[in-house]
Amino acid sequence: MAGLARHVDPDSLLQTLRSKNRPLRTSSAVSHNTPYSTRYNSQDEISKFKIPQSGAPADAVHQMLKDELDLDGRPNLNLASFVGTYMEQQAEQLMIENLSKNMSDADEYPAMMDMHARCVSILAHLWGVQKGEKAIGQATTGSSEAIHLGGLAMKRRWQEKRMKEGKDTSKPNIIMGANAQVALEKFARYFEVESRILDVSAKSRYRLDPELVKENIDENTIGIFVILGSTYTGHYEPVEEIHKILDDYEAKTGVDIPIHVDAASGGFIAPFTKAKVGGTKWNFELPRVKSINVSGHKFGLVYAGVGWIVWRDESQLPKHLIFELHYLGGTEESYTLNFSRPGAQIIAQYFNLIHLGFDGYRDIMENAMANARLLSNALEATGWYRCVSEIHRSKGQYEYVKGQAQKAIGGSNSSADYNAGLPVVAFCFSDDFKKDFPHVKQAAVSNLLRAKQYIIPNYPLPPNEEKTEILRVVVRESMSLDLLDRLITDIVAVTETLMNTDEIDLAAWQPFGNTSTEKQHASVGHDHKNRHKAKRPMHHGVHRTVC
Repeated sequence: MAGLARHVDPDSLLQTLRSKNRPLRTSSAVSHNTPYSTRYNSQDEISKFKIPQSGAPADAVHQMLKDELDLDGRPNLNLASFVGTYMEQQAEQLMIENLSKNMSDADEYPAMMDMHARCVSILAHLWGVQKGEKAIGQATTGSSEAIHLGGLAMKRRWQEKRMKEGKDTSKPNIIMGANAQVALEKFARYFEVESRILDVSAKSRYRLDPELVKENIDENTIGIFVILGSTYTGHYEPVEEIHKILDDYEAKTGVDIPIHVDAASGGFIAPFTKAKVGGTKWNFELPRVKSINVSGHKFGLVYAGVGWIVWRDESQLPKHLIFELHYLGGTEESYTLNFSRPGAQIIAQYFNLIHLGFDGYRDIMENAMANARLLSNALEATGWYRCVSEIHRSKGQYEYVKGQAQKAIGGSNSSADYNAGLPVVAFCFSDDFKKDFPHVKQAAVSNLLRAKQYIIPNYPLPPNEEKTEILRVVVRESMSLDLLDRLITDIVAVTETLMNTDEIDLAAWQPFGNTSTEKQHASVGHDHKNRHKAKRPMHHGVHRTVC
């Protein structure tokens, strides 16, 4: 009979074994022929939490860190992320050649700053800047910073207008849907603005509900965050419909409320796809849209580290927020939260815009949409899954219809014939599957696919709809038809395995989570199993989605 067993602390165990079996150190332990012949291979650990007194050979450190990083997922199979994982060799070379350039040193790198200005101009025109307006913009470290800058400009314009009218400025609020990415709520909390986070529902198609907007705006509303591409389901929010609501409200009350469009992903998709945003307007063609942000490192096809914000006109950026910097011999105007930041990504963004051109971006985005439709239809054709996302359904059809996917495969290959949105596939078990296999947990699909190196998250929909969990695949540029074919095959195989496995065996496949010392002691938070222990449950406002 087996005896009682205690938990084993792996760090203590390794320390004990090393102390008992440590070989005598000799001078030959320092000299080496390969990284694996140094003392760091079996005698000494590379220091983790304190800087070592003496350094270690560069090749040995490189190899040890490289080996540890092999434990990471493969970027191209990280289907959870919107952030690009592929760039062409020439773009990578340009980035390597310019890694040391700092965006804050404008006077030292005038050519780079000229490229920055060109990118801003290109984006402004791509987003419909109107004749007679002088658009102004800025590169950022990502959309989070850009959203904060856009929100801050709206808050300051609201304050200036209220002060001029002799009115109270102590209770600003901003409106967003519960499907918003956490950066939007961060803006409100960090810059002391009440966040009015409105419920989303199946009826509102999991996006900001215009009817709730009507009920929540008032004279203290500094603006509306409208999302062009929800990170949950890929839906575009109805910018023009909300614009009309604000027009009607101003006609009744005289209160002028602006819009900031968070187009972190959609800003590089909507202008290029034939579907646009489904026949409505979303950009600077609408007068209330004062600013738009986008992530260059998402569908702008640049590696992580660059976002953009553009205001339709200089007048929309309060002068009080602009700093005049006298730095390293030059004078520059600045409106950012960061100072030093990498310039290589700006150069890479300009490379992509010039190299690909409009037609090149269109080809890439249409390919991504076509592959996302194929995946959606294949999943629904199994009968085991239904898609919450809608880009594979004919334009104007939003509801899942059992058995319709088989008819859709092989149909039109133009996004114009389908619902507009991001190339995102959000899916869950069908009602029939849950009825036939009630013991199968959807999270197990994510876990078993992770064993095949795919990273496909399983998580709840926004508050008010959190009882529904979805699996989500972001179809990026690097999702080739061959990889898509393999993914569909593996999803089917994993699902069949779960169908043929009993409840007791399924329990053994649940992950144990990250048990590293760093995770236990350095990170604050809870895994999926213990999420109920969180200080602020998900039904209290926005929670983070994978982006």
